[in-house]
Amino acid sequence: MHYKKKFHKDNSGKADRNKKSADVRGQWVLGRIPVLEALRAGKRKPIRLFYQDSAVGLEDIMAAAGNTPKQACTRDMLDQRTAKQQHQGVLLEAAPLPLHNLENTLDLIQEANPVLMLLDGVENPRNFGGIVRSAAAMGAAAVIFGRDRSAPLSPAALKSAAGAMEYVPLIQVTNLARSMALLKERGYWIVGLDADAPQTIWEANLDGPVTLVVGNEGKGMRRLVADNCDFQANIPISGPISSLNASVSAALVLAECKRRRVTAAAAAPEHTKGPE
Repeated sequence: MHYKKKFHKDNSGKADRNKKSADVRGQWVLGRIPVLEALRAGKRKPIRLFYQDSAVGLEDIMAAAGNTPKQACTRDMLDQRTAKQQHQGVLLEAAPLPLHNLENTLDLIQEANPVLMLLDGVENPRNFGGIVRSAAAMGAAAVIFGRDRSAPLSPAALKSAAGAMEYVPLIQVTNLARSMALLKERGYWIVGLDADAPQTIWEANLDGPVTLVVGNEGKGMRRLVADNCDFQANIPISGPISSLNASVSAALVLAECKRRRVTAAAAAPEHTKGPE
């Protein structure tokens, strides 16, 4: 992903509300990869690193932590702090992840044919984190989600993202339909994933600037969100399994978008190639 260097504005264009509370209450990051990436990315201030006194293989994390205050703990102490979630012997308290403004973010994207993810009611934190992880791996420019009916940015979501939330801009909006209208004004096709759609993701036009919409794990997209899509597409499935979860569906359509952009870039004359 390619961004201009001034990427620092928040949801309102004023000081990020998360920064106001950063010194009052931190956010827990657990697991070796999420902790390491939170420290390496430098997106938010680390407050304190807790580590299991008998743990081995933490050299990279300790080096990345630098002068961050550190506290050795027993496994029981870490289990208690994490409510027995799988912490792999390390736990970081850090300032909350910054949330970004949609319009500002669109101004800063430099790719010719960017891909955005829009999540309508993805409430399972592991699905949410998995989608952000796939978005980072496939070069998506941002992940948009609603203030309501959405998984919290919890330790479980951060761990499922395996550090990806430190790199992909997260955009929380109050009204998805209004945000979709703005995206259309900016030249994005809005494509909803739906099992009953008349065309597959292989047939759909995913080549230009596109926003991919993934709905709720059980109910799919809400009616208003579905109606605001330019078109819908399905993921062709064969065999005894008739459905995919939200995270897997997002990964497949993101991979298809990536495949098309890589293929188009390879086929383009040298003088027409821009940033992927």
